[in-house]
Amino acid sequence: MTPPRSTLRTDAQRNRERLIATAAEAFASGRAISLDAIAKRAGVGNATLYRHFPTREDLVEEVYRDQIRPLREDARTLLATKPPAQALHAWMLRFADWAGERRGICEALVAMSASGRFGTGPVCDEVQQVLAMVLEAGATAGELRSDIDPVEVGGILAGLLSVAGAPEQRPQLNRMLDVVVDGLRLR
Repeated sequence: MTPPRSTLRTDAQRNRERLIATAAEAFASGRAISLDAIAKRAGVGNATLYRHFPTREDLVEEVYRDQIRPLREDARTLLATKPPAQALHAWMLRFADWAGERRGICEALVAMSASGRFGTGPVCDEVQQVLAMVLEAGATAGELRSDIDPVEVGGILAGLLSVAGAPEQRPQLNRMLDVVVDGLRLR
């Protein structure tokens, strides 16, 4: 991905912002769209798009960067009101709802997890931090194992969402999350 926003030339920053805004609009439409079409709609060339966002996952992550932050507060609230294992399960369901409302995010998370890049973008990084917070609370409470890497749990969550992330699959996802959380319990 391109350098932080503050180090870009003014025109490069403007192009980057147009690409993000155009992609956000395209993703919100619910219709599939190619990266080439996003570049064209944004009024930039393909090379400009790929210079800023080498992969579709990079673009998807940037579009949803600011939208994921409220889920951290959700995790804190859940931890304040539920035991850590229940909070983890409930937060993963909330994340599934959040991801289900945003076109392309589940596919991006699965692709990043499969390529070993989970935790390297803004959305994945936020998910990883939230999972670390909840897992640490669970380990401290003696409820969850302390040897679990949040990146691995994020990869599992991405995989579950790829097979049972649709709203009509919520009962199946709930059962799958029961299995995951049970496997994370301290024995």
